[in-house]
Amino acid sequence: MKLEGRRVLVTGGAQGMGLLIAQGAAARGAHVAIWDVNSRALPDAAARIAAARPRGNQLVVSEAVDVGNPDAVARAAERLAASFGNVEVLVNNAGVVSGKPLMELSPEEVQRTLRINTAALFWTTQAVLPAMIEAGAGHVVTMASAGGLIGASRLSDYCASKFGAVGFHESLRAELRRTAPGVGTSLICPFFVATGMFAGVRTRFPFLLPILEPATVASAVIRAVERNRAVVVLPWFVHSLKLLRLLPVRWLDPIASFFGIHVAMDTFSGRPKAP
Repeated sequence: MKLEGRRVLVTGGAQGMGLLIAQGAAARGAHVAIWDVNSRALPDAAARIAAARPRGNQLVVSEAVDVGNPDAVARAAERLAASFGNVEVLVNNAGVVSGKPLMELSPEEVQRTLRINTAALFWTTQAVLPAMIEAGAGHVVTMASAGGLIGASRLSDYCASKFGAVGFHESLRAELRRTAPGVGTSLICPFFVATGMFAGVRTRFPFLLPILEPATVASAVIRAVERNRAVVVLPWFVHSLKLLRLLPVRWLDPIASFFGIHVAMDTFSGRPKAP
């Protein structure tokens, strides 16, 4: 799908990888809308997206939206359709991480992770998919994670949410193949990305499992939409996780530990909280 002239919605689009995806879409000639719960970051993000446009007549729209709130999403989607038009490409990018051992997680932290990383996929997709189905064209991107392919220490809530994202996306893909084959889907499963969200994370073998640059992942998302790629896994070595899961657990766990998967979060600090 060529992005020029398309209407693209990016959730979590005011910072980090979401902002880079939005800028990349704008640079391709798309009209871009971003939703983010961080209202203070929206004006600067919108200006940076506007600066990436090759033409001055491309729309750039931003709104503070809690994508984990189904009522808020439904209302925001109505406003967006009225001012921006029907969304043709949805990038479900918003995400959070706690980075704590299971016994240190509060109920509020677990609920927040599942609400933003998994449940929000339902609300945003339900809000914009009907117009895509009616048009017989469109694209839905689900930002999952390598953590949706294998569980890791100190990421129980995050991995659970990303396993849910993978399952959601695969079911969505199956439904659309039957009911709206013109609507494409892309599942993105990167290793740790060097955004503030995963600050402090380390990798044991950087040549096999590098901490990815946000721009690399953002570019991969844009290419996935343009080329209708069903699944994108970054880096290539993450594909081996699919094979590892075929092994008995008594082999899987030591191999995963050898590659440092279960100690990567030991140095996690995360994005500093806003004052």
